[in-house]
Amino acid sequence: MDEALNVSYITLGGYVDMDKYRYVYCVVLYAVFTLILCCNSSIIFLIVKHPNLHEPMYTFIAALLINSVLFSIIIYPKLLIDTFSEKQTVSYAACLFQAVSYYIVAYSEFLLLSAMAYDRYVSICKPLQYAAIMKKTTVNVCLVLAWFVPVCEVTGAVAVNFNMELCNLTLRGIFCNNSLYRLFCVRTEALSVYGMVLLFNLGLLPVLFILFTYGRILLISYQSCREVRVKAAQTCLPHLMVLINFSCFFTFDVCIVRLESNIPKTAHLMMTLQVVLYHPLINPIIYGLKMTEIYKHLRRLFC
Repeated sequence: MDEALNVSYITLGGYVDMDKYRYVYCVVLYAVFTLILCCNSSIIFLIVKHPNLHEPMYTFIAALLINSVLFSIIIYPKLLIDTFSEKQTVSYAACLFQAVSYYIVAYSEFLLLSAMAYDRYVSICKPLQYAAIMKKTTVNVCLVLAWFVPVCEVTGAVAVNFNMELCNLTLRGIFCNNSLYRLFCVRTEALSVYGMVLLFNLGLLPVLFILFTYGRILLISYQSCREVRVKAAQTCLPHLMVLINFSCFFTFDVCIVRLESNIPKTAHLMMTLQVVLYHPLINPIIYGLKMTEIYKHLRRLFC
């Protein structure tokens, strides 16, 4: 019975001096979690409330901020529970569920950024056809696909992983992600190939599409009048900043399995906290400050 219990529970060994810094972890995580929920929810509320923000661009921004909230809900409650626990453990089933949910949200962010890039391309490069192309139906289809496709592809990994035998019960991290791969007794080629296909379909292809789209926007706006260049800069720069920020965090997450054994524990924790603390906060800050219409409504709301 004890052996079965040990096999079904995984220790999260990524914390540094938990007994010494328990209250520091708790205060920082709770404060950031509250800030994330408030910042993202405020902008979502403004977009829903004000009719002049009921445009495809702002709808996609709201979807992206909802993604940030979902990301935080997947990660933070367990982190806060761990700060009050003597042992930081999680059942294998719960760990697998957290990892799958984490990657569904992560890949859906790439697809949402792709939809936003296409919206900006149509708006700037084909302004006369914008209303006909970016109809409400088109926007809804993009939103459904952005969440539905990752759900279908990522949950396929559950069937492959769920019955895998574990030979190591200590995860070198503070939440469950692709580091789970290191715990398996046998690392199958099929699982590696499936992971590469996921990364290519839901990560690399959207990024290439975004770069191609913004390349076209840059070329056309450079050849156009100053007004078009200003519009392109105002609406495209925030999206590119979000893409660069998120791509850097996701690259770290993908590479961590190969580099994990070579990274000191403290450095590993600090790098992981960059993803947990900064990423969900950067999106509302960028869109709140850089998108003129959202910034105007935020000033009226708080001033």
